[in-house]
Amino acid sequence: MTSLSLLFGVHAHQPVGNFHSVLEDAHSRCYHPFLETVHQYPEFRFAIHISGWLLDYLARTHPEDLERLRAMVARGQAELFGGGDTEPVLAAIPHRDRVGQVRALADKLARLLGNRPKGAWLTERVWDATVVPGLREAGIAYTTVDDYHFLCTGLKAPALNGFFTTEEGGTRLDLFPISEELRYRVPFSPAGDAVAYLEGLADAGGQAAAIYFDDIEKFGIWPETYQWVYEQGWLRDFIEGVLGSRRIRTLRYADYHAQARTRGVVYLPVTSYVEMNEWTLPAEAADRYAQLVGQAKAAGTFNQDKAFLRGGIWKNFMSRYAEANWMHKRMLGLSERFHALAAEQQSEAMRTYLYEAQANDAYWHGLFGGLYLPHLRRAVYAAIVRLEGLLDQASARPPQVRADLDLDGHDEIFLSNGHLQAVVRLDGRASVCELDDYALGHNFGDTLARRIEHYYRKIQLQEISRGPQEGIASAHDRVAFKHEIVPADLVPDAYPRHLFNDRWCTPEEEHPLTTYILKSESTDEAGVTLACQTGEQAGLWVTKRISLSERRLRVAYAFNGQSGGTFLTAIHLAMPSCDGPAGRFVADGRILGGFASVLTLKQARELGLHDGVLEGALTLRASRPVTLTAHPLYTVSQSEAGFEKIMQAIVLSASWELGRRGRARDVVLELEMGPEVRVDVHNRVNWRAQEPQGASGVLARRDGSEGGT
Repeated sequence: MTSLSLLFGVHAHQPVGNFHSVLEDAHSRCYHPFLETVHQYPEFRFAIHISGWLLDYLARTHPEDLERLRAMVARGQAELFGGGDTEPVLAAIPHRDRVGQVRALADKLARLLGNRPKGAWLTERVWDATVVPGLREAGIAYTTVDDYHFLCTGLKAPALNGFFTTEEGGTRLDLFPISEELRYRVPFSPAGDAVAYLEGLADAGGQAAAIYFDDIEKFGIWPETYQWVYEQGWLRDFIEGVLGSRRIRTLRYADYHAQARTRGVVYLPVTSYVEMNEWTLPAEAADRYAQLVGQAKAAGTFNQDKAFLRGGIWKNFMSRYAEANWMHKRMLGLSERFHALAAEQQSEAMRTYLYEAQANDAYWHGLFGGLYLPHLRRAVYAAIVRLEGLLDQASARPPQVRADLDLDGHDEIFLSNGHLQAVVRLDGRASVCELDDYALGHNFGDTLARRIEHYYRKIQLQEISRGPQEGIASAHDRVAFKHEIVPADLVPDAYPRHLFNDRWCTPEEEHPLTTYILKSESTDEAGVTLACQTGEQAGLWVTKRISLSERRLRVAYAFNGQSGGTFLTAIHLAMPSCDGPAGRFVADGRILGGFASVLTLKQARELGLHDGVLEGALTLRASRPVTLTAHPLYTVSQSEAGFEKIMQAIVLSASWELGRRGRARDVVLELEMGPEVRVDVHNRVNWRAQEPQGASGVLARRDGSEGGT
């Protein structure tokens, strides 16, 4: 009787900077019960990849689970898979960092679990042949990608039951094709059906293997899966069914790799899994792609043609989201600075921050929150800011540097003074796109603009999901609403959500100021002057001076011309507390409300923003009385738990009447950063507040668990 080798692998990951409550929930509903269950079946061999940051967390908080895993490794049941330590997309970071990241995790696995990996998990299965030399240099012999990658080369699905070999510049790497059919069956179809499906594959004979490697979070964290997998016994039934079958044997990838021969040479295109290729597309292109897929499914040709209905590639996220692109280019620039240092200047703290800045989760968005989750972006920026502070100590920069960092055709001016950094865009708006405080390790400019997403069509159509006749629905098939969404929530922004976006308003119309030009710059000071003329007929000239002093950002406005009207500047501020209880507006020692409040203060000269999560405060001061308004900025995104609204920033606006020539019109605004100031919580005033729509919690990545902001 022919037999089948089941190569069963799971991938465990949590993003750098995720909430403690989310991690604990993931442990109790997934990591612990999974390891506890498989430990009871020594003959059930499997592979496991745990990303480095999560591995560190488990070692600190749940060492007993790692001891259980160490025992399974020692008895030959479990195989450890490596990869990048902080789970970077290897194709998106430099070669030297690929090698360093993979070696860092291998060292960690050897120290904590007693074994160095031969195989590696490829983050989000993003394949680019340029990663081959780095993986091999770091000691990796094989990795896993989706069978979809192979289908794109013209290979047929029945042939994808073993490993293949590729090379890049003569460097060899073996590739295992993960079965999409198994990914969708395990653990969502009944255990008996999954075992029967595997037994049916045994008819292929020879050295046939069924290859499974997917997120462990599907075993307990995705909606309904904890009850299904553990309380109703799916995992136990599946393991016992596999072990009880005369046609299935479980093997570690390393054992199969040592016994079997390659199925031949293959060269894969740059791609990822099918869903990712759709998520990388802009909304209009994704709509068209979905139409083509729908037509193919209706015609019954999708399964045979899907490899040729290909979407975008992972790096398209840098083109789709300017915010992701900016983070990415900041990370690349700091990597270059780090590696340019002499070896004795490169500290472990620098390397740790560099690797944390490369964690993939905050750079993209699909079914999972990713880029839309402020705490994930904040973790990346915290690493960027802290690394930059250390690099500046090792090799000082001039107070002013000009470059087109994000490759958008417009230069930026980086102003820094050792305490703060302000990045001024020279795209006509003269806004500040990044404001870093090195003591707090925070970028106050880390916001996300609202834009149209492909899945908004599901919201507009109010689609209702229907699960399978048996088993449970995968998160990919569910449509649910975590928060109430109204049409106004889906209106895209017309401009980036930066600091000091200026507008001049008259009774007739509103003039966004988009024609600022650079008037003066100097590499010897942290300041720059820009000027804007609104037009010959309008007759208003604005001079805008942006400078740094200690921990203060100073923006001075001066006006010429006869025109009156109202001048307004919008300051979008990323405050870690978001709409949670630890953030509050303070004026004259009084708490005015939380950051989700809608606030108006007339004839104001000062407003404080105190943030308990940040353990810091920001104070806005005006040189003369202005009108201050504040309201929260929410975006709408999808997650496996449903469509949700997430607070991205506080929109703080300062406005004042210009009057006519001869009247005081010039204004200086200052933002000063510092430690959080204690305020008597009983010293409150009444204010008109509009409660935010939606809860204060936000989803972390793939796990459907909430964590308060």
